[in-house]
Amino acid sequence: MRQFAAVTLALAVLAGCAQAPLRTAQHTPTPAPQPLARIALAPGPGQAIAADLLQAEFALARNDLKTAATATARAASLSSDPALAGRAVALAVAVHDAPLATQMLARWQALGAAPGPLAAARAQLALDQGDRAGAEQQLDAVIVAGGANAWRDALRVLATARDPALAGVALENLATPARLPGDDGTVWLAASQLAAHLGRHAFARSLAAAALARFGSAASYGWSAQLARQSGDNEAAQATLRSGLARHPRSIPLRMAMAGLLSARGSNAAAQRLLAQGPQDADTYAARAAYAARANDRKALAAIYAELAHAPVAVRKTSVFLLGQLAELLGRRQSALDWYAQVGDEDAHAFEADVRRVVLLSELGREQQAQTLLRGLQNDYADEPKVALKLLMLEAEMDVRARRYAEAVAVYARALQRSPDDPVLLYARGVAAAEAGAIDQAVVDLRRVLRLKPDDVNAMNALGFTLADAGRDLPEAEKLVAAAHRARPDDPAITDSWGWVQFRLGHLDQAEHSLRKAWGKSKDAEIGAHLAAVLWARGRHAQARTVLMQAHKLDPHSRSVHALQARWGT
Repeated sequence: MRQFAAVTLALAVLAGCAQAPLRTAQHTPTPAPQPLARIALAPGPGQAIAADLLQAEFALARNDLKTAATATARAASLSSDPALAGRAVALAVAVHDAPLATQMLARWQALGAAPGPLAAARAQLALDQGDRAGAEQQLDAVIVAGGANAWRDALRVLATARDPALAGVALENLATPARLPGDDGTVWLAASQLAAHLGRHAFARSLAAAALARFGSAASYGWSAQLARQSGDNEAAQATLRSGLARHPRSIPLRMAMAGLLSARGSNAAAQRLLAQGPQDADTYAARAAYAARANDRKALAAIYAELAHAPVAVRKTSVFLLGQLAELLGRRQSALDWYAQVGDEDAHAFEADVRRVVLLSELGREQQAQTLLRGLQNDYADEPKVALKLLMLEAEMDVRARRYAEAVAVYARALQRSPDDPVLLYARGVAAAEAGAIDQAVVDLRRVLRLKPDDVNAMNALGFTLADAGRDLPEAEKLVAAAHRARPDDPAITDSWGWVQFRLGHLDQAEHSLRKAWGKSKDAEIGAHLAAVLWARGRHAQARTVLMQAHKLDPHSRSVHALQARWGT
C-alpha cells in the first residue's frame, strides 16, 4: 500500500496540473503559454533519478527484480548518494548480474562506501559466482574492518549464499575458535547455529561444545542440548540441561527446554512441577497450563489459574486468553467470559476469544447477547470466506445445542452454498435434519457423505440409526451399523445403534444385550430411552420405568424420553 500511496500522490500532482482552469487572455496580443510548453522535454538529473526510482518501485511491486535492478543502477549512476549505490549492488547480486554488480560496486566505492559493507558486498558477489577463496578473502576484510557487528555481518553474508555447501566450507575456514571473538559468546553460538542451518552438523556441535566450555552461559547449554536432541541423543540433551540448570537454576529457557524433554517422555506432571519453580513469565504459565491439562491435573490447573490471575500486570495482560481458557476448564464460565472480553483486538487470539464468548453466553442462557455478538462477528468477517464459514457453523451448532433443529438445518444449508461438498457440513446437516424429523433430507445428506467418504464410520452409524429409527430399509440399516460396529466395537453410541437396529428387527435378546452394554459404558439419556423401550417390549415394565426415570434425570428435554413418557402415561 505504501507504493500505491506514493503513486497516487504523483498522479494527483499531475492531475492538478491537467485540471487547472484555463484563463482566456483578454486585450493581450500574445497568446498565453500552453501547459505543455512549461514541461521540460529533456529532464535534468534529478527528474531522471526520480523516474528511475519510480520504475524500480513499480517493478518491485510486481516482483520484477531484474527491471528493478537495472532501474536502480541507472539512478545510482546519476546520484551522489552512497546508500543508493549500495542498494543497486544488492539488487544486482540478487538477480545474479555480475557485470552490473561489479559496476555498482565501483560506483559505491567512488562515493565513499565504508570498508566493511563494501567488503561484505564483494563477498556476496564472490559467493554468488562460486568463488570461495575470493569470498573468504573479502569476509576476512569485513572482520578486520572491525566494529561491533563485524562478525555478525560476515555470518549474514554466508547465511544468504545461494550455495549452502560452499558457504558451509567458508564458514568452517573462517569461524575457528582461534579467530572468533574471545569475549562474545553470542557470536560463537550464532556461528554454530549457522553451521547447523548449512548442514555442517559436526562443526556445529564442535563449536557449541567450545562455546559451552569457554563461556558456560545458559544459552550455550540450551543450544548444546538442542543439538543433541536433534541428533536423537535425548540422554545427552537431558544431561546437558541438568548441568545447565545446576549452574543457572533460574533460567527460563533452560527450564522450558527440560520441561519439553520430560513431556516428550510422558512426564507431564513432572514438567509442570519443574516450571513452577523459579521466575515466571507468560510463556512458563502457558506451558505449565498445557502440561497440567495433558496430565488431567485439575488441582494444578486451579493453582496456575490463581497464581496467574495475581501475576504482575504485564504478564497478566499478555495472558488474558489463557486465563479465559483456564477458567473454562475449571467450570468458571462467567470468569472466563470476563477474561475473554479483555483480549485486545491486536491479540493473536482475538477471534478465538470472541468465539468462546459467543459459546459461553449461549451456555449461560444469555441467548440474545450471544446472537448479537455472533451477528457482529459475521458482519466483521463477511469478506473472509473461511472465517465466515466457521461462523455459520458456530451459528448452526448453537441452534443444535438449543434444540432448534429446523433452524440449524437452514444455517447448514447456507454454509453448504459456500462449500457444497464439505462432508463435515453434510454430516452435520444430516444429523440435524434427522432430529428435526426431516428424515428424507437426513438420508440424502448422509448417503452423500458416504459417497464422498465411503469409510466414514460416523456417517455409517448415523445413517443406519436414522433408517432404523424411522423403520425404513432395515437390511441396509443393519449392514451400515454392523460395519460401524466392527470398526469401533467399544463405542457406546455405535453399540446403542446396533441394539436399536436389533430392536427394530425384532431381535429382543440381542437388542437388550447391546443396549445394556452401551448403558453401562455411557449414562446417556437416549441410550437409556432405548433400553427402556426394549425392556417394556419384553414385559419388564417396572424395570423400564426405572431406567426411563434415570434417563429423564440425565436430560429432562430428551425427545426420546418424552415420547416414551407420553406413551406410558408417566
